[in-house]
Amino acid sequence: MGHNNRKWGWVRMVKIRLRRVGSRGQPSYRLVAADIRAPRDGAFLEVIGHFNPRTDPETIVIDEEKALKWLRQGAQPTGSASRLLAKSGILEKFKTTKEKT
Repeated sequence: MGHNNRKWGWVRMVKIRLRRVGSRGQPSYRLVAADIRAPRDGAFLEVIGHFNPRTDPETIVIDEEKALKWLRQGAQPTGSASRLLAKSGILEKFKTTKEKT
C-alpha cells in the first residue's frame, strides 16, 4: 500500500525544495517536489526547475505551471525554494490567485 493511497485517507506531505546536483566544488541545484520523508538528494516526485548559483547573475529557470500546480495541491516550499519562487514572481502570482478564490 502506498502512502498516498486516498482510499484509506492517507495524504502525501510534499515540500518544494532544492536537490543538489553537479560535481564536487561545482554545485547546481534542481528545484523538485519531494515527499518530506525523502532525503535531500533522494527520491522526488517531479522536477520543477533548476538553479545555478555559480553564474553571474545566478541562473534560475522554473516551470511556472508545474510550480503553481504543486503549490495549489498544498506543497510547502522550503526557505531557499521560497526565495527562488519569489524572485521569479511565481509566489506572488500564487498568492493573488489564491486570494481571488
